[in-house]
Amino acid sequence: MYSLLARLAPLIRLGTRLQPFAHDALALTLRLLFGWQFFLTGRGKLQNLERTTGFFDSLGIPAPGAHALAIGLLEMLGGLLLLAGATTRATSTLLAGTMLVALATAHRSEWTTDGLDGLFAAAPFPYLLATLTLIVFGPGRASLDALISPRLQHACQPASARS
Repeated sequence: MYSLLARLAPLIRLGTRLQPFAHDALALTLRLLFGWQFFLTGRGKLQNLERTTGFFDSLGIPAPGAHALAIGLLEMLGGLLLLAGATTRATSTLLAGTMLVALATAHRSEWTTDGLDGLFAAAPFPYLLATLTLIVFGPGRASLDALISPRLQHACQPASARS
């Protein structure tokens, strides 16, 4: 058993060294793929605002016109922010909220009749997982957030603490 562990030790060390790069690659991939999809979905809602409003009204969402406009803008602008990696955690939190509302309204029958299988198959579910992942793990180093964050931390320090 010891010889097996001794042989695996270099692989474990390699995995530990690669973990930050894997994190950054996953965050970038999620931001690019889902950011682009959120952008397209939001743009589609705004281009067909009357149809989106009618759909929201059929779901019983109050003030369907205002909500259709707000969600369309949030998805479109939020998608652009995810692409850039700007305000990633805040934007992902807002987008996760919209996915929860979508699951509770437009896709309710999918998970209430089919249970977890229906939930996992519902269109908003992968978007919810992606946004939750970005909330927890952040945008990664290839983002505007990572570029700006050290500068913000420095600017927020008291003048006596800055060097």
